[in-house]
Amino acid sequence: MKRVDVDIAIIGAGSAGMTAYRAAVAHTDSVLVIESGEYGTTCARVGCMPSKLLIAAADAAHAVSQAGLFGVEVDGTRVDGKAVMQRVRDERDRFVGFVVGAVEKWPDRHKLRGRARFVAPNVLRVDDDTEVHARRIVIATGSSPVLPPGWRDSLGDRLIVNDDVFSWQDLPRSVAVTGGGVIGLELSQALSRLGVKVRLLGRNGRIGPLTDPAVVGEARAIFTESMQFAPETTQVQAKREGNGVLVTFTENGVEQAEHVDYMLVAAGRRANLHDLELQHAGLGLDEVGIPRVDRQTGRIGDSPVFMAGDAGTATPLLHEATDEGYLAGDNAGRYPHVQPHPRRAPLGIVFTDPQIAIVGVGHAALVEQGVRFETGTVNFNDQGRSRVMAQNRGLLAVYGEVGTGRFLGAEMIGPAAEHIGHLLAWALQQHQTVVQMLACPFYHPTVEEGLRTALRDLEQRLRPAMSMPDDCMDCTPGT
Repeated sequence: MKRVDVDIAIIGAGSAGMTAYRAAVAHTDSVLVIESGEYGTTCARVGCMPSKLLIAAADAAHAVSQAGLFGVEVDGTRVDGKAVMQRVRDERDRFVGFVVGAVEKWPDRHKLRGRARFVAPNVLRVDDDTEVHARRIVIATGSSPVLPPGWRDSLGDRLIVNDDVFSWQDLPRSVAVTGGGVIGLELSQALSRLGVKVRLLGRNGRIGPLTDPAVVGEARAIFTESMQFAPETTQVQAKREGNGVLVTFTENGVEQAEHVDYMLVAAGRRANLHDLELQHAGLGLDEVGIPRVDRQTGRIGDSPVFMAGDAGTATPLLHEATDEGYLAGDNAGRYPHVQPHPRRAPLGIVFTDPQIAIVGVGHAALVEQGVRFETGTVNFNDQGRSRVMAQNRGLLAVYGEVGTGRFLGAEMIGPAAEHIGHLLAWALQQHQTVVQMLACPFYHPTVEEGLRTALRDLEQRLRPAMSMPDDCMDCTPGT
């Protein structure tokens, strides 16, 4: 058994692990990154970038199909599935190449290939031939798609996850997608616009990350109108039938069946912790064997072990993973002089059409936390610039704290949500009040003028609530 002694061992070379490495080597040259799979982040290889490449192709096809709205006549639309997927793979490989190239520049002494597991506190066994004794450890093992029990065995290559989509050589004829979350929504709409027959099966009426009842209702109406989307299905079953899959499900008490080429599971992701044998790590674990991580330091309890990225967060987003990688790697380097790092305002975006954005903790969390707040809204149906572009669909809800007038966050589905979301996240991080936000410029004619309408509505609702004496205040959070 080969023994390696290092100051810091980092398990995983994804977005969080790579950032942790860069932060750690600023403190010590005795760093080892252990990776069991291919180099190249989830984002570049099977996540953010290839999905946006597919969505870009779908947006182009949709733009052609909608050209008649503007008096522009186009003689038919033909989608070349092979060409679409060739560009997706080529550009995906380009992005992955940048990541792999960065890792290849690291010194060889900083890299070790193999699967790591704990055999004792501060001791990792990598495969069966190396023991790594590390004074500090960063866990950045990422996450993997969750699959229903038994489906892999019964469906074989007809069962796919989002990772598999981006290796297609051509577009299939039909796909059933289970899961109405971010991945399910994005891929379902993109494939549908590219001519694939898609059936999206949701559960419990969930629409991506949205929690505000009014915004959820607007989103449900938009997506059920634009594609085959059943947001509240139960008893979803799938079995292999010939060279395809027979999918059965119940919607509104009615059992339905459909034969498709593939079953795409987009039912969430699970942290890659099951192979680490954390019971040997000397960490405090919760009732299901998961360590509790300090969000401000990345540290697990009072141990010299840190966690970052999808392995330890409920928000599997690239910018969150890199932030957590930095604070975990930096504090591993500083240990035992661990320092808290300020976190950025929460921001989530879904690249559907219309786009979805959540700023802050969201409506449901505000209610659960007992925050006294009011809501201002704008419907984009008659918003000027949105109507000019024929993108006048959606609803924006902004939240403000009763008493202080401080902006608390927003949920929206609508045009330019990725840009409006950024503006609102900056305002939230700067602790701005609604009045301060309204004092900022809003150019005409822009979609952002819709944001001003929502903020004005919110300011008017906050004004009487703020003037009430405390003993008259309705403590039920506003909606």
